[in-house]
Amino acid sequence: MEAKAGYPHIVVYQKGAVIEGTTLKVVELVAEHLAYGWSPEEICLQHPYLTLGQVHAALAYYWDHAEKLDKEMAERLKRVDALKEKVKFQPSPLLRRLKAQGLL
Repeated sequence: MEAKAGYPHIVVYQKGAVIEGTTLKVVELVAEHLAYGWSPEEICLQHPYLTLGQVHAALAYYWDHAEKLDKEMAERLKRVDALKEKVKFQPSPLLRRLKAQGLL
């Protein structure tokens, strides 16, 4: 189910706000903006399928919903950290083969 967010270029689904006509979530665009310090123009260079209007709409949506999206970004980081911890203790199949052959 989708609904217009009241922002041009933004559609809200159950799983979050998406830039209309793309699969890019607003939270992902904002994470890049915050992590890399990219300006709206730089974001357009990195994502040439986006218009400057779409980027500004996404950023406006973020600033009006910052608390919710900041919480979502923090939860995503926790999930990534948990996956990193899990993977750290499980050697890859390649590493296991190399060790089994005495190459490591």
